[in-house]
Parts: sequence; C-alpha cells; structure tokens
Amino acid sequence: MRFATVVCLCLFAMAAEKKPLPAGQTSNDNVELKAVAYLDKESIRQVLGAELEAGIIVIEVRLKPPAEQKLVIVRDDFMLRSDKDGQKSQPFLPSQIAGSGFLMVTSKGGGGAGIMGENPGPVWGGIGGRPRRMGGDGGALGNASESSAQATVAEGAKDSKETPLLAALKEKILPEKETTTEPVSGLLYFLLEGKHKPKDLELLYRGAAGKLSLRFRQ
Repeated sequence: MRFATVVCLCLFAMAAEKKPLPAGQTSNDNVELKAVAYLDKESIRQVLGAELEAGIIVIEVRLKPPAEQKLVIVRDDFMLRSDKDGQKSQPFLPSQIAGSGFLMVTSKGGGGAGIMGENPGPVWGGIGGRPRRMGGDGGALGNASESSAQATVAEGAKDSKETPLLAALKEKILPEKETTTEPVSGLLYFLLEGKHKPKDLELLYRGAAGKLSLRFRQ
C-alpha cells in the first residue's frame, strides 16, 4: 500500500511538471509574434536560472518577420495588461529589477510611459526588491493616457560587482535591433501586483510592424 502511494505521488508530480505553460501567437503582414508566460517562481527559475520577487511576470517572446523583410525590435513597443484589475506595465530593464541603484517614480501630468495607479503617491524601491508606492501599494502599475510617471535609476558605486541575477536578466532579455531579417527571441520583465490567471493577461504590441494583441492559453 505504501509503495502504491509513493508511485501515485511520483506520477502526479511528473504530470504537474508536464503541464503546458500559458502561450499564444498572433501575426499580421509584417511580423509573427509568439509568447510564453512564466507566472510563478518555479517556472521563472527554470527559464531564467534565478528567482525573482513576487509581482514580476516574465514573458518569452519570439518575433519573426516575413521572408526577406526587415523588422525593428524595440522592447518598449510591448505592454502587458490584466483584465483582472486593469493593471498595465511596460517592460522593466534588468537594472530596474536587480541593479545596484534605486528606482524612483514620480507622478506627472500628460501622456507617456511610466508607472501609475489609483494611489497618487510616488513609487519607490531598492532595485533588488520590487518597486513600492509610498503610502502603501495599490492601484495599477503601467502606462496611462491622462497621468503618468517618470522613472529614474540612480546607479550605485562604480566598483560594485554585478550580481548573478542581474547578469541572468541581461543575458536573456529580448535584444533590441535596428533592423533584422531573422527571428529574434528573448525575455521581457513586467510588474503586475497580485496574482493573475493566464486568461486575464493580454500582451500588446504597438511598433513599426503594426499593432498586435496576444492572449495566453494553457
């Protein structure tokens, strides 16, 4: 009986490991976009080789231009949003997640990229820990049309050593390219507070290749 129980547990664990990751794909005449979402610490550790704090969602993207066509790769052309609470986030740089400086986000009027939420206080935080909003976390973090935020990174001492996490984030991030005729793959790092189901997430692309919306299925 004990042996049978152990066998069942092992089979259950193997089945859990083979559970497909949330993925999706879409395309237009100028580019094909495929993406895989890593939402939990274990899957992030497997793809990145390091752990990240809660709130960071890793999206692996693959962009493929049509035959003999050129494609411009810009990370800020992407945005991740959640139907759950309307949060939005543009990709974070590795130095904003695991650098030696700190991240400060201050509110300002007008459109543009940034981090904002219902809580009007500025976001701040040590880089190596997730950004937090003064006065308590809350609200959506991402881009906004009516109000936005401006992020600045203060670099640490020049002689500070690069951490293994920062090195991994830099190595696997989606590379930016002025022009390419070959498929390009890499990771994007987004900040969404709380837990989000794959069906709630939408990856938006707004770039030189047009506009795309990608949904994740598991």
